[in-house]
Amino acid sequence: MRRNDVEGPQGVPPRPEHATRPRSRTSLWVTALSLPPLVLLAAAVWFGRWVRPGADDWCFLPVVRDDGVTGLVSRFYFEDNGRVTNAVLVGAYAEFQVAGHQWFGLVSGVLTLAVLWGATVAALRRGRLTVPRGLPLLVAGMATALFLFATPNTYKTFYWPAASVSHTMPPVLACAALIPFLTARSRRSRGAAVALVLCAGLAIGTLSEETAIVVAVLLVTALLLSGRGTAGPSVRFLRLWCAAGVTGVTAGMLVLITSPGSHTRRERFGAGTTSLIAPENLAASLRGFAEIALSVVTNGQYAGAVGVGVLLGLLARRPDRSAVVLPSRWPLTACACVAALLVSGYLCTVIAYPVFQDRVSAPSSNRVWNDYLLVYVALLVGLGALLGVAARRRARRTGLLKTACGVLCVVVCFGQAVTLLDLDANMRARAGKWDAQDRRMRTGASTGAQVLPYERLVISQMLEPFSRREISYWPGGCVADYYRIDRITDATLSPGRR
Repeated sequence: MRRNDVEGPQGVPPRPEHATRPRSRTSLWVTALSLPPLVLLAAAVWFGRWVRPGADDWCFLPVVRDDGVTGLVSRFYFEDNGRVTNAVLVGAYAEFQVAGHQWFGLVSGVLTLAVLWGATVAALRRGRLTVPRGLPLLVAGMATALFLFATPNTYKTFYWPAASVSHTMPPVLACAALIPFLTARSRRSRGAAVALVLCAGLAIGTLSEETAIVVAVLLVTALLLSGRGTAGPSVRFLRLWCAAGVTGVTAGMLVLITSPGSHTRRERFGAGTTSLIAPENLAASLRGFAEIALSVVTNGQYAGAVGVGVLLGLLARRPDRSAVVLPSRWPLTACACVAALLVSGYLCTVIAYPVFQDRVSAPSSNRVWNDYLLVYVALLVGLGALLGVAARRRARRTGLLKTACGVLCVVVCFGQAVTLLDLDANMRARAGKWDAQDRRMRTGASTGAQVLPYERLVISQMLEPFSRREISYWPGGCVADYYRIDRITDATLSPGRR
């Protein structure tokens, strides 16, 4: 009698010895496939050592140096924009001055990967799905790479801390609040999840107006969809969790909107309530959002999200190894998610338009897109997963499709690597000039000079003093404060014209 013919405990035939080998091979190549996006992220973090302050950074650094983080919080709330949580996060990296800018990419990159990895694992467990080892890391790695590096201006998305804190990190932090909801099982853990989303909503509301709008629209959409389900403990928990999140976001937005700093900002850009809902502003915002949507949809790099989603749909199984069955309400859920993305994206454009005007859809302003681009990436992964499940149910062999998706992921990462290498060269060149000028400025200030020439060091369309045909001095005053002098002059002009 052969070994495999012997019955196991309680008369159940044991699993054949070779049954785990295909699964092991799948885990191996899936794990290997996760290396390109992880290497890409590691390289991007390493390139962060060339980051140097610019634009708004000049204004944050002297305030934190002289008055600490509390001084920056006070300035944001009473003078600048009312974003209290934003000031705390900006102060956290500005406390370390230039080194904080250099290390910011490491912290934000690892945080993004960890949050998306944790959310992927929690979602799979919530859906009672099993996948090969390494697949959640592959999904999280590709989503991280696409979110951070597929944008038209990677520097402003990933390397510029001021923009990242306002538009890149907020959706990641909002996603982190989803993990306790997905993992909650007991009454105590559900209560903790509700309390956490309430606090997270309050923080998001005082961190980024655009992300707050995205979060509110998504939570309201989830509430509306839950009304079509049968009542039960899980549905009641979902409704309570969404309601707590909406309450937190609303409270945070009220704190921000009623702050003196927010009032000052609205007056500066003429963004009052009446002007925001004016027909010409709504129409111009719609045109701007249409241009943004066209730019994003035609960006071929995001096909990597669909590819990794297809792999997820092909390889996911039920605990009993049976095939995954699409839920009956998936068309309604998919349409609702797409509608929520479009509505939130348009509303973000509406509130950003008074500041950026026609530049709201330009690559130089792409940082304001990031508040809803993470949702776009997640939807593409979900769409790919649906396609993968459908393909497995219709096709007997899916090896060719798996290979195509794997190649697609590698090609996308390779394209992003080329862009990052070009950006690294520009950042390195700027860092050398910035360090040399920094030494010269400090030497001049130490000898008692109160007016010093300053050379504009522009990268990725960042603002520098004497921009707009030498008309705009901002942030020249902040540069002077940083070096403790009275004023800087344009180094490109002759002494007689300064």
